[in-house]
Amino acid sequence: MKVRTLMRHFRESLKSLGRNGWMTFASVSAVTVTLLLVGVFVLIMMNLNKVADDLENDVEIKSFVSLEADEARVAEIETAIKGLSGVETVDFSTKEDELSDLVLDFGDEFSLFEQSNPLLDVFYVKATEPQETENVAKEILALDGIEEVKYGEGKIEKLFSFLNTGRNVGLVLILALLFTAMFLISNTIRITIVARRHEIEIMKLVGATNWFVRIPFILEGMWLGLLGSILPIGLIVALYYNVTEFVQPKLSGELVQLLDFAPFIYQVSALILLMGVFIGVWGSFMSIRKFLRV
Repeated sequence: MKVRTLMRHFRESLKSLGRNGWMTFASVSAVTVTLLLVGVFVLIMMNLNKVADDLENDVEIKSFVSLEADEARVAEIETAIKGLSGVETVDFSTKEDELSDLVLDFGDEFSLFEQSNPLLDVFYVKATEPQETENVAKEILALDGIEEVKYGEGKIEKLFSFLNTGRNVGLVLILALLFTAMFLISNTIRITIVARRHEIEIMKLVGATNWFVRIPFILEGMWLGLLGSILPIGLIVALYYNVTEFVQPKLSGELVQLLDFAPFIYQVSALILLMGVFIGVWGSFMSIRKFLRV
């Protein structure tokens, strides 16, 4: 296709948006509302996914060393734990360190035990994959010199199952919203094309090829998608900026942390823009097919 012809199609598509003002408004409104819903849901699901990852990565195995284990045996246990498959980090804490942490967390009443410390030395172990925590804990417990292991047995399995279910449900809902968006926008664009079916018939009767007729409508769909994505992007950027400015500081030091404003919000904005263009082009392409048969 010649550049001059393509430029003509661009000009005609823009003029058509103005000539069909109300239909343009209806189409852009449909795109705007749908993309705003999708964008807000993506923000929520991506942050929930980060919280889920943080919860999973925070799971660790607390391995208590037997009182009978001397320093040499403790060193052997540490080497053995580090050699286990699926182990990411191993941190050793003496019973004195454990008592100091208790005093720091719960008060000076625990300082009474400083002369006769009843606590045990502890290895804090994290698995490379949170789902491997149970298997790693069983291997550590089997080591000679390990008195007991704690990792939230029975609870983390339910936690992992809940988080995976939440991720899957979120993915299904996002896909459902996208298909709903395509359906709504396709129908809206189809109404626009129905109102101009006589124009299409005349173009076909004077010898216009299918692609010559189709391209202006596809370009219109692209413009509708672009215009319909501007407001959602602006609202989502403003919303997330305020959330990160006023909510995130209150979560400082807590387990739950939101995704940083940048580059996350730019990635979401680009996604919304691409979805708007794709949905507009797809809706136009699918809607015009039946009107090309004259």
